[in-house]
Amino acid sequence: MTDAHAPSSPSSADRAAVERELRTMIAEAARLDAAVVAGLPADTDLFGPEIGLTSLAGVTLLGAVDARFGVDVAALDLSLDSLQSIATLADFVTGHRGTR
Repeated sequence: MTDAHAPSSPSSADRAAVERELRTMIAEAARLDAAVVAGLPADTDLFGPEIGLTSLAGVTLLGAVDARFGVDVAALDLSLDSLQSIATLADFVTGHRGTR
């Protein structure tokens, strides 16, 4: 991780709530049915065939994440490793909420 902020220790309930919201945001950005994204395993690749996030949809998703959670993923994770899967994004956002 290439961020300058130490992530906080979130509760598992908080992380689950963040993941649910992120799944809805991912579905909107990728123009997929929310129920389909909700049913995918957490380790599903965001840019893989199941979700098929494009670079433009990725930018849209990052803007929505910043607006909703106050986490600027692109600024905090320069390599964007957090965009590997649903789980990595949920972990990153949960750990960095309120660190600005």
